[in-house]
Amino acid sequence: MKKLMVIGIGAGNPDYITMQAVKALNVVDVFFLMDKGQSKDKLIDLRREICERYIGDHPYRFVEAHSPERERGDVDYKVSVDDLNLAKQLTFERLINEEISDDQCGGFLVWGDPALYDSTIRILQAILASGRCVFEFEVIPGITSVQALAAQHKVPLNQIGRSVEITTGRRLAAGQVSDADSLVVMLDAEDSYHQVADQETEIYWGAYLGTPDEILISGKLREVADEIARVRKAARLANGWIMDTYLLRKP
Repeated sequence: MKKLMVIGIGAGNPDYITMQAVKALNVVDVFFLMDKGQSKDKLIDLRREICERYIGDHPYRFVEAHSPERERGDVDYKVSVDDLNLAKQLTFERLINEEISDDQCGGFLVWGDPALYDSTIRILQAILASGRCVFEFEVIPGITSVQALAAQHKVPLNQIGRSVEITTGRRLAAGQVSDADSLVVMLDAEDSYHQVADQETEIYWGAYLGTPDEILISGKLREVADEIARVRKAARLANGWIMDTYLLRKP
């Protein structure tokens, strides 16, 4: 039977790879690389570098495929995500059917951890439910940008005995009210930290975590929010994309 490995490769630093991930890399015959455009070439290059560094004598090859884009603008967000995942499902089905034989193993190298803001697991489960592909798959956890952020700023995520919540910039911008003393925000395209009413809130912000382009800024929102916005804009213009995460901590 065909087998798939969904491998968390960490938040950007090849040293974030776990020993479990190294073992998984060395059983994969075909790695599927989802191309997200020229501006994201560094993400593809990192995946290739990880394989070159950690795979021993086991033969393997790469298969690249275009990654579908989510419709942007004035559209229903959930509908656009559902459409995106359906398009990815069709792409994944084609790759699994055409690129690996019944005795081979295919691999998806997932940025961070497959269980956090990534749809690979959901898509594979949907494919199995459709009955159009037969395979088994295994999930290998990875170090996320959340863990990397806390490590790089040298802070714990939680205050003693208190809760931590992980959410998105979209929900924060929409006025999400949280009782959590520590709020981790991911996927923020709109500088949503400006929406936080208490400007004494501390922010620990990081972009391109674990990579040579890493940027770290921390302080009270009233002191550093504008600086973060300027740095984010400059980084996006320079690189064509930005990947950042931040921790908000109530005073």
